[in-house]
Order: sequence, then C-alpha cells, then structure tokens
Amino acid sequence: MRVAVIGGGPGGLYAAALLKRLDPTREITVWERNAPDDTFGFGVVLSDETLGGIEHADPEVYRYLQAEFVRWDDIDIVHRGRTLTSGGHGFAALGRRRLLAVLHRRCRDLGIELRFRTEAPPAAELARAYDLVIAADGVHSTTRTAHADAFRPRLTTHRCRYIWLAAEFAFDAFRFEIAETEHGVVQLHAYPFARPQPGHGPAAPSAGPEGSAGASTVIVEMREEVWRSAGLDRCDERESAEWCAKVFTDALRGRSLRGNNSSWTAFRTVVNDRWSHGNTVLLGDAAHTAHFSIGSGTKLAVEDALALAACLQEQPDTATALAAYEEERRPVVASTQRAARASLAWFEELATYLDQPPHQFAFNLLTRSRRVTHDNLRLRDAGFVTAVEDEAGTPTGTPPMFTPFRLGGLTLRNRVVVSPMDMYSAADGNGTPGDFHLVHLGARAMGGAGLVMTEMVCVSPEGRITPGCTGLYAPEHEAAWRRVTDFVHTSAPGTAIGVQLGHSGRKGSTRLMWDGIDQPLPHGNWPLVAPSALPYRPGVNQTPHALTDPELAIVRQQFVRAARSAARAGFDLLELHCAHGYLLSGFLSPLTNHRTDAYGGDLTGRLRFPLEVFDAVRAVWPAGRPMTVRISATDWADGGTTAAEAVAMAEAFAEHGADAIDVSTGQVVPDERPDFGRSYQTPFADRIRNTLGVPVIAVGAISSWDDVNSLVLAGRADLCALARPHLYDPHWTLHAAAEQGYAGPGAPWPLPYQAGSRTPPTGRTDAPKPRLTLR
Repeated sequence: MRVAVIGGGPGGLYAAALLKRLDPTREITVWERNAPDDTFGFGVVLSDETLGGIEHADPEVYRYLQAEFVRWDDIDIVHRGRTLTSGGHGFAALGRRRLLAVLHRRCRDLGIELRFRTEAPPAAELARAYDLVIAADGVHSTTRTAHADAFRPRLTTHRCRYIWLAAEFAFDAFRFEIAETEHGVVQLHAYPFARPQPGHGPAAPSAGPEGSAGASTVIVEMREEVWRSAGLDRCDERESAEWCAKVFTDALRGRSLRGNNSSWTAFRTVVNDRWSHGNTVLLGDAAHTAHFSIGSGTKLAVEDALALAACLQEQPDTATALAAYEEERRPVVASTQRAARASLAWFEELATYLDQPPHQFAFNLLTRSRRVTHDNLRLRDAGFVTAVEDEAGTPTGTPPMFTPFRLGGLTLRNRVVVSPMDMYSAADGNGTPGDFHLVHLGARAMGGAGLVMTEMVCVSPEGRITPGCTGLYAPEHEAAWRRVTDFVHTSAPGTAIGVQLGHSGRKGSTRLMWDGIDQPLPHGNWPLVAPSALPYRPGVNQTPHALTDPELAIVRQQFVRAARSAARAGFDLLELHCAHGYLLSGFLSPLTNHRTDAYGGDLTGRLRFPLEVFDAVRAVWPAGRPMTVRISATDWADGGTTAAEAVAMAEAFAEHGADAIDVSTGQVVPDERPDFGRSYQTPFADRIRNTLGVPVIAVGAISSWDDVNSLVLAGRADLCALARPHLYDPHWTLHAAAEQGYAGPGAPWPLPYQAGSRTPPTGRTDAPKPRLTLR
C-alpha cells in the first residue's frame, strides 16, 4: 500500500507512524509545507485516556512523550481579586515543538519519507497515484475545500477573538483569569507545558523560550466588540502581546508575553457530513474542530489516527476501513464538539455570570461543558464542592436538587418537574381525561417531584393535536381534572400539580403518535387555524386558515374559559404553551408568521397576540397561583428565532407577569436540525436566566440527578423538567434521593411506600479475596 499524508501536524505524523509500524511494507510519504521546527501555538494537552491509547499502540512514542510531559492537578480561577482553586483534575502537557520532534524521530526511524517546505500535490492527483490519501491539513484544509461537494462541510465562525501567546515561566496550575476592562470582559486561559529546571520556580529569572524557568501557553480571548473597542484590530503581534501582558500583569508577575506568528482569530467549528471521498479521508481539524477551552484538538487528531490505523488493519479493504473509521469516530467527535460548543458559548456569555457569588462562579466555569458535573467534581475535590454549597446556603447533607424554590405564591419542595408529556389517551375521543391520567399523573406525583405537569390541555375541540388529546372546554373535563388534582393533593401532599394550556394551530388534526406522528387522520379531520396559511408539511398536512381579528378574539376567550376551569379544577400552577410550533408559538416564529398586520412583522408584532392571551389568562388566574410560559428559544432552522429574540420574548412575558420561563426549543418546522445531546437545551435557559434574572425551567435530555444538581448549583436553572426519565421510572425523584443517601423534607416517601425507601438487597458479588497467591 502506498499512502500519502497531507499535513505534518501531530495527527498526520502519528497516523503515518502507526500505519508503518503495523505494516513495514507500506510506502508512506508526508508532505508539510512548513519547516520541521515551524509550528503555531505552544503547548499541547493530552488526556490520560489518549496517552493510554498511545502507550498500547506504540510504546516507543509513549516512552519519548512520558519523559517530556508536565503534569498537574489544580485549576485556579481568578475573578475580582479572588483566587479559588479546585484540585484533582489531572492534566498532562508538553510543547508542540517537542511533540513534533518526537513524531519526526519516530517516522524517520520507521522509514517514512518526510517532505518539509513542500506543498502537497492536490488530493485528487495523489488519489490517482496512491492507495490512500490522508488529509490532515488542518482547519483551513485545501482538500476539504476542493472536494466540498463530497465532504459537505459546515463552518461556523464564533463571536470571540483570541490569540495564542507564551509566558517564559511555568504556571503551577491551569489558570482562568477574568479581567473587567474599560472596553469589556477579557479572559485568560493559561497552562504550563515545560517544567522549570531544578532550582528555578515560577519567580526565578527566565532563561528564554522553554528555558530553565519553564514555559506556559497563554491564550487571551474576548468578544469581537471588546477586541475592536480596545483597538486590537489595529495592533501587530508585538503590540497585542504587550497589551495582553499589561492587562494580566499580576498573573504574569510583571513578565512579558511572546508570540509565534500569533494573530487574533475567531474560532471556527468545522463539521463535515462525510469524512471520506473515494480513497481520500479527512483526519483531525480537517474533519472536525473543538474549541480550545476544552483542550481536545490534538487529542481528537491523535485518537483519529489510532482509529484509522486500527480500521485499516481490521477491515478487508480500504473502502470498508474508511467507513468503519467514520462510524467509530463520528459519535465520539460529536459528543466532544457538543461539550466544546457549550464551553465556547459559556465564555461568549461570560459577562452575564460576573455578578455570581465567587464559589458559584467558579463552579459554573468548571462545569460549563457539562462533562464535569457536581458528583464528578465532588470526587475530584470534595472540599471545593462543599464550599460552593455552603456559599449557596444548601443545608449540610442536602443535594442542591432537594432545596426548596418559591415560584410566585407557591413553594416547591424540590427542583424537579415532571415535564408535560402528551399521552394521547383521552378515552372518549372528546378530550376527557380518564383513569389513565389519574394513574399516570398520580404515580408521578407520588414519585417525589416538586411539580407535576399535565400534558398540553387543549382549549377547544379544533385546538387538539389528535383525537386522544385532553381538553378543558367542557364541564365534564373540569370534573375529571378535579379528580386528578384531588388525588395528588390528598395522596401526595406537598406535590404541586400544574396544567399546561395550549392550542395545536397548524399541527392539529393528526393521528395518535404511535399511529404516525404528524400524519393527518385517515378520516374525520377538522379544519385548522394558524397565524398564516402555511401547512406544517406541504403536501402532507392540510393548509390552515389564517386567523382574522374576530377569530383571534374567539381563541383568546377560549384560553380564558379554560383558565377559569383550570382554577376551579384545583391546579396549583398554569403554564401557557407558546412553544413547539403550536398556535401561540406559530405567532412568535418568523418562519411560521408571515402576517403583514399588527400581529406580524418584527418581534414586537409577533409577540402581540401571545401577550394578549397571556394578559387575558393572567387576569382570571388566581393571583396567589403562579403562571409560567413555555417558549421555543430556537427553531434550529435558518431564518428562525434568534438567541437575542428568545431573550426578548422571555423579557416580555416576565414584564407581563410570568413567574418563570420554561425554556424549550424546536419542533416549529419539520426541517429543523437540532443539536441533540445531553442537556442540549439548557444553555438557552441559562442565557435567559443570567441575562434577565428571571426564574427559568430547563428542559431537554436532562437525564440524571447529577445533571439537576449541577444545573441548579451553577445557577443555570432554577427548576429542571424531565420527561423520559419519568416514563422510565415514575419514582425517579425518590430513587434519586435514595441513591444520594438523602432522606430529608425535599423528598419524603409516601407513608405506604416508606418500607421501600432503601435500595433492595441483591445477591453477594464480592467473593472473598485469596489469602495467598503463588507465582
């Protein structure tokens, strides 16, 4: 096999070394347009997991690297003159030049041809002469660009500017420092990559680049508008380094910073629909990028190389190997990119967190990517987590999720909400809840959640999604719901029950979910209404009638009637459903509201009718009972609701009296592209809460009690709504308490169930250990 590698970075070099080591008969050539010792950036961070893979695959490379690594455990967070330290994290770093030198040596020892200062021929030309072409040509990959029709790349440029610099001494921890300048917020990310020589601590004189005092990577980052305000868009490398050193003079102990062909840039997230094209395959930053704040760029490239080499060894031919490589790596990379985007977005919105208490701010920073959690951080540094909880006033021995929260005139005993879930189980087909709803909601109320929400309860027959949807538009509905609320209040005292009122709009008159989601009924369809005459799926769903002013008044009155009925039925809370593409959501999104009257156009116009409905409902809903609003904070589609508009929506509803905003996303248009993943919607709730200071309910793949503890303690959410976990386990909250050893007032077991409040015993699995081992 003849192999061509485009790009002599760590990923390309390591892939070449592995392929040659696995089969010495392979003829491998690496093209690198720069000189051997030319590189950008300074230090490289690798995880223990990645190092373990290197050790297993190539002990020789691991032995070289092990001798070079700087290791440390602490993270220092400096904000407003206070330094907080969290330990137990475990980092390993070395200079990028040293890493490249190790890989150059290994490649030469194995007989790989390295062509420096040489542009690689085009990938298409190489693909004709070689059996395999590995495009490891970085974030600006010419290979990816040349074959964009095959790889289908999507590049997203983000809102901060950053520059890679170096300090000529070794920090003794990973350091995050926040500076509030006259221009705005500036942040520093710094870590050591070369250890001091014996007798030279951080305060010792420097002996030059990577000299006796060691060396550290220093990345300075800020929002684009801050960068321009500071005049850095007009500064060269030296001027930029001097400006950064002045801002962070205390952290640098008055020392200077140096560059390495350093320039200010905006990070770009690279995603490709495909990673291979014929016998050409993308690797590392050419295929994907992850923001530097989680230190995964080189890690991902090295792991790509390991997986590619293994797949080529295991599979019968190149095409099958490349498909297997992508199948193996894509989910890992997607997960890392989600974490990186969460981290990136946190730093973009850093200014919104500055007024948090010191320990909460530090905890928020450490858990920003959602990979480090409350429980995980407790394992690393229990003392630090205890300090965060003490600052928040969390009682000793009480997980954050079991602290009470006051919402309007209602005090919830914990932070867990059973999210609204459509059950499509109204037995009579006329909207009346039955025994199913009594058991479904009653079981979850007895399961310990602070608040249990109904499904979307429809305000009119034509406002139903399906014939199985429940309503509050007939006398028998009110009586049936009263049966449910009475049971909850009697059998699960302390649990609140809320009703979500909504109207299906253009998404109505469809089959039950399990009979064909969003598919029209085979017969018996009813006419649909919406802000504009736009079908949900053209050619599939019927075209709705655009509501006239008199019809809007009728719909508004239907919501009022349902709210009065809900109050008489005994609900503790009312939520207005303005999300997921249903009627009120249809007014809010520019993708579904094309009106040219007062109810369309800009956001003020699109908000007009939902706010009119909210005001009318709030006027008849009892003053002592809270009212919330669920919104879709993004449509996950081009031209849809923006992040800024989501904040403005939340602000408008809060100003009109909403006690909390329930922040969901999507389901507005069928061609959406959600960024699915654990807790993937919570950043939208976080932004609203910390921008406006209004209470929020976070939703969206929050799947563990550890997630709930993390979100609440970090100040990203006040309440967490979980759906599928409560379908899996109606007693999810009580079991979360038992698993954490908590038995306090935030999660009392119903008296008939108290005997089950401890984990049942299982068969013994810990066999006696041998007393003697003979070798």
